[in-house]
Amino acid sequence: MKPFRLLLLLVVATMLSASTDQPVTIYLIGDSTMANKDTTKGSPERGWGMVLHEYFTDDVRIENHAVNGRSSKSFMDEGRWQRVVNRLKPGDYVFIQFGHNDEKDDPRRYTQVGSTFDANLRLYVRQARMKGAIPVLFNSVVRRNFLLNHDPSIDDESLRNTTFSDEVITSDTLVDTHGQYAVVPRMIAREMNVPFIDAQQITHDLEQQMGIEGSRRLHVWYRKGEHPALPEGRKDNTHYNVYGAHEVARLLSREVAHQVSALAPYIK
Repeated sequence: MKPFRLLLLLVVATMLSASTDQPVTIYLIGDSTMANKDTTKGSPERGWGMVLHEYFTDDVRIENHAVNGRSSKSFMDEGRWQRVVNRLKPGDYVFIQFGHNDEKDDPRRYTQVGSTFDANLRLYVRQARMKGAIPVLFNSVVRRNFLLNHDPSIDDESLRNTTFSDEVITSDTLVDTHGQYAVVPRMIAREMNVPFIDAQQITHDLEQQMGIEGSRRLHVWYRKGEHPALPEGRKDNTHYNVYGAHEVARLLSREVAHQVSALAPYIK
């Protein structure tokens, strides 16, 4: 074999080897249930995206861009999505989970089912694909709600200011709070041929199986004196603690293995 041809083959082989060594990158965009948290003061709060890397092999890199309190509208309006788009490269994945705050009566965040919410999800999918990335749609995880008449005016972010108090229960089964905001991601996924993760159903089954009292263990729910960072306790039925975030991340990663076959080999 001529030296030049041999050198060319070696260069090609090196390039191919280098390309296969590139880690798989998964970008996460969403709200507080997914987001990274400040743990410098010992807070037990965790987003499920914060611990997701523990359920993937070292070949996968997780970039968590989810932010507390954001909706599909505010995440885009603040330029956060554009910063993700600027980083995307072919073969990357984007896990998209909105709805929790889209339903809020707040002009900075509110989107309408059948209109702006649907349009935003379609835009995320289209723009991810334009960069050669693979979008995966999630619907929202459930709130721990055993009330028949849930008060929609309560802002999830304000729950961090609560202290422990006795719980009022009016239902033996978990009551949905998301309505059509949990349905639309499935519809858009079907319409645009996007993998869909039914986080609503997965977390509903988890909370229901653990029961009214047991499901408290998933959340930032502590009696006075139970946690050093929360001396007065807290009653937060939306946000996860360390245990809850791990349970949700574990279950969602299993479903990713079923719905996104290319990622299955990377899931522990």
